[in-house]
Amino acid sequence: MKHKLRKLISILSLTIALSLCIGLFAAPGWADVLLSNLSAKSWFHQGIEAFQNDRYESAVENFGQALEQDAEFAAAYGNRCLAQIYLENYADAVTDCDRALSFNPNDTEAYLNRGLAHHQAKQYAEAIADFSQLLQVKPHDYRAYYNRGLAQTELSAYREAIVDYGEALRQASPLNHAAQAEIYTDRGLAELFLENQREAIADFTQAIQFSPDIRSYYNRGCAYHQQGNSVAALSDFSQALQHDPTNGQAYLSRGLIRHEMGELQAAIADLQQAADCFCHQGLLLAYQQTLNLLQKIQPAEIAIG
Repeated sequence: MKHKLRKLISILSLTIALSLCIGLFAAPGWADVLLSNLSAKSWFHQGIEAFQNDRYESAVENFGQALEQDAEFAAAYGNRCLAQIYLENYADAVTDCDRALSFNPNDTEAYLNRGLAHHQAKQYAEAIADFSQLLQVKPHDYRAYYNRGLAQTELSAYREAIVDYGEALRQASPLNHAAQAEIYTDRGLAELFLENQREAIADFTQAIQFSPDIRSYYNRGCAYHQQGNSVAALSDFSQALQHDPTNGQAYLSRGLIRHEMGELQAAIADLQQAADCFCHQGLLLAYQQTLNLLQKIQPAEIAIG
């Protein structure tokens, strides 16, 4: 059983506008232009502050006010795009990035953010095109390779994704442990989808060395189980539960392996825990499916709320 691929892990960045007050001439209306520019920058910086405090609707409004003052304020379009992504307004995000790129065709952050918006809207081919365009401008940006790999994975182009993840690992700083762990984990998933269990296990192990978490342990447990190593799989699912004791999927997987190994009471206990987790989290389909499994194992002794 494979852990659901996390849709998107990316580093998003704000573009900071630089103030430029050089070469002003006393042409008619120059004072009004200057005041307008100052007002636009004021709204822009309020938008930055709102974004950094997770007030995305306010950020969108503030960037919009900046654009009312200066319709060619490219950084305001780019950052409003990013705020729109967090609000899941993906079509609006794409439109804003289009505008930012119309003023600066080499704006790498606009390509990145537009690609993320396309990805979140499940427009994976468009996302790949944006990340590829970013790499034309900035060939060593690991974020572009990584996100393009995620989009390739969604299209089941696993071999292409593996190539992109490999390049992302080469370009990312080895000191960025969180990024290294994410990339190794997602490359491991691509390998697992191709049933390359040995390569997948190696990648998940690397991810654990950089940053041990439930995702890496759970997926390595799945790889070990596919490989036929139930003992190692059981250990990894237990490690996953140490990181997140409320993960019903990990309880379910561990319970199924224990049942395969003939540990009936331990399997029932895990399946009961899985059912409880699914119920409390409102995952009613998973809850009912787990109850059905329990009824097959021990139909006369089921007592789960």
